[in-house]
Amino acid sequence: MSEYRYKLPDVGEGVVEAEIVEWRVKAGDTVVEDQPVLDVMTDKATVEVPCAVNGVVTKTVGEPGDVIAVGTEILFIDTSGADAPSGDPDEKEAEPKAEESPAEAAPAEAPKEEAKEEPKPEPKAEEKPAPGPTPAARPVALAPVPSGGKPLASPAVRQRARENDVDLSAVPGSGPAGRVTHQDLDDFIASGGRLAARAGSTSGPFRAPKTGVEEKKIIGLRRKIAENMQKAKRDIPHIAYVEEIDVTALEDLRAHLNATKRDDQPKLTFIPFLAAALVKALPETPQANAHYDGEAGVLKTYEGVHLGIAAATPNGLMVPVIRHAEALDVWEIAAELGRLAKAARDGKATKDELSGSTITITSLGAIGGLVTTPVINQPETAIIGVNKMMEVPRFDGGGRVVPKKVMNLSSSFDHRIVDGYDAALLIQRVKGYLENPATLFMY
Repeated sequence: MSEYRYKLPDVGEGVVEAEIVEWRVKAGDTVVEDQPVLDVMTDKATVEVPCAVNGVVTKTVGEPGDVIAVGTEILFIDTSGADAPSGDPDEKEAEPKAEESPAEAAPAEAPKEEAKEEPKPEPKAEEKPAPGPTPAARPVALAPVPSGGKPLASPAVRQRARENDVDLSAVPGSGPAGRVTHQDLDDFIASGGRLAARAGSTSGPFRAPKTGVEEKKIIGLRRKIAENMQKAKRDIPHIAYVEEIDVTALEDLRAHLNATKRDDQPKLTFIPFLAAALVKALPETPQANAHYDGEAGVLKTYEGVHLGIAAATPNGLMVPVIRHAEALDVWEIAAELGRLAKAARDGKATKDELSGSTITITSLGAIGGLVTTPVINQPETAIIGVNKMMEVPRFDGGGRVVPKKVMNLSSSFDHRIVDGYDAALLIQRVKGYLENPATLFMY
């Protein structure tokens, strides 16, 4: 046997290790060159690892959740038949079948005999319900027996009833004079009997206690999210700042633009306008559009705004990046946002599209919420959170109460770099642009 030992290749610049997400092959599988055999995760991107040779898998190394170093032997492949045509793997599997001897082919008859005998176990399936009617048939008598006083039961049965929160007056007794026995109590509980009333309540639907416990190993993207969040909260002293924004005029403008947009233009949500406002406000607070390396004590501020948009996906939280948002208008931001969000949800976003943000916007969308305390996307120094929009009564300045559409912005800043005063000024500038949306289009 000629064995090929496949090592985990370099899956990204500067990446020295990766986490196994899923094996696509197992021992005994036929593989061909360039066939994806393994999914691994680096940072927040999942990478497909292709096979390097043709052959048959003899061994895989590592399980989902294991972190392995680049260069580790992860796949052993028998390449004895590698010179054979390497087209469809199914063709390779067909060759040995053609060379089978009559003796080797004989066992193929066995499945036919077993298939004929399969109906025989059916009577057993019918016999299973037979011993079950005892507890199953009891519910017909589960209605509380007429109360003529204290139910008859031994002290031991009463004690068990108290421990199991069972109202004995609801348990049909099979003993002399309707006495409730241990078996009656067992059958009542097994059939989903009513729990005893608590805290003075005498009525209400039965709610059985749930005792199940599930243990699940946290791997893949969820583990990366957990590690990043833990590190961010441990390393960064967060300062939170919340401000109410009157978006009445902005919502009128947004509705007008959506009603008059061209067919090739995307629908505008609130996020593109917030992005545009942030882009215009950040030059006055450059330390909020930055990366901070606390260990080296180095702050990198950026002229360009690479805007991260935190997005919930079936696989967990991802942050696709709108690069150079300062060079885009609201329509272009909306289009790029839609493209990146779809790629993230479909699991097709590239590593470059999921890294390199300089400041992040996070939104709970339709779920909303009055206030949030978003966690900074390290090594950034600021994050802006969007809360739900509400129509509320507000004074118009002339003593009259009028309906206004308002929304809270919840922001967090790295207090090592951004002082509270500067954080407040940044959000107030954003507020000014959003409450006077015409200024978003003035340069």
